[in-house]
Amino acid sequence: MEIVRSARTEMDTRPRILVVEPKRAYLALLVRRLLEAGYRVTAAESGSAAIAELHRLPVDMILAELKMPLMSGAELARIVRGEVIWRDLPVMLITGKSKPADAVRAYEAGADDVIAKPFHFEVLFARIDRRIARSRALKELRLDNATLDGRVVERAIEAGEFKQRLLASESERRRLALLVGATASR
Repeated sequence: MEIVRSARTEMDTRPRILVVEPKRAYLALLVRRLLEAGYRVTAAESGSAAIAELHRLPVDMILAELKMPLMSGAELARIVRGEVIWRDLPVMLITGKSKPADAVRAYEAGADDVIAKPFHFEVLFARIDRRIARSRALKELRLDNATLDGRVVERAIEAGEFKQRLLASESERRRLALLVGATASR
């Protein structure tokens, strides 16, 4: 479900965060704090609801609880990494316990970051901003690469066409040289 508390219209470029948290009270707290910090927020109470939201609406980042019933945050990260369209989407997982093994499993599943509760929201926002900035820079780099690839193809086509014209010109020069040579020897 998308949560919008903004009168902004036209090309709102504020980052959209998909928050996935099964506990409604904590979900409400996260949503409220993210909205207050200026983010657009979409909320889901489960991993499967998060997948449905991803199909419905583009987001800039997923912020999910690591331990959830049915589908953990790590499994959600694994699914996201398995889909080409979402592969580069930043995934940050929140854990209630700072067990290193849980964090390692989250990173192995494809999470970009794991943050342990309790945390300072200012630190969370800084991490979110950093992850989104890197994601946007990567998108921009990929677009630039695609543009450059297009230019390389154009130049290769132009070079091929030039080569064909050059070969045709050289062939015509030889033909004319033969004609001139044949005429001069008569």
